[in-house]
Amino acid sequence: MIKLLDILFENIGCCSRPKAPILLENAGKTLISDHLQYHIQNKFPLTENTFRYGSKSFISLWDEARELHKKGIILLEGDDKKIVEETDLGKAVKINDQIYFLDLPLLEEEKKKNPPLNKPKRGGSKAYYVYVRDPKTKKIKKVSFGSSGLRAKINNPKARKAFAARHKCSQKTDRTKPSYWSCRLPRYASLLGMKSSFSGFW
Repeated sequence: MIKLLDILFENIGCCSRPKAPILLENAGKTLISDHLQYHIQNKFPLTENTFRYGSKSFISLWDEARELHKKGIILLEGDDKKIVEETDLGKAVKINDQIYFLDLPLLEEEKKKNPPLNKPKRGGSKAYYVYVRDPKTKKIKKVSFGSSGLRAKINNPKARKAFAARHKCSQKTDRTKPSYWSCRLPRYASLLGMKSSFSGFW
């Protein structure tokens, strides 16, 4: 069996966009959870869900996606497809009256050791987060950045210019600081599900 870490936390280029679930025409009146509908409608792959790892919602989302994909109601591609077809994430077994969810221990252990570096994702305590290696301590650090209540106007030239000037983006060179990633948000627009052809500072 492949390792989940290789799928969920592989390096993804800044200009590539993971593929999201697609609702097929033969779905009919099939009931689909609001969580899965959110990923379909907003074109977010399941690997970018913001549920706490191992939570009931996290497990239910993958279990539902696997069943609907198997029935031909939704189409999964890329990493999402690999996970539902080549791992048991979301499945449960009962042993001695105890419920165990398959593949969770493996992912949890490896996720802590090897999170993807310099690849911003949605979620966390703010709008986005990214793991970086602190050059001083050599340890991996999680950096949260962005205001979850505001919409990034990365396609507005005036807004970009004002933001860059206000935050002195040309001087932000420390990857361990939120300001570094906030200033470079447009570079990761595709990865974060935003549309932009601009790759410089704000």
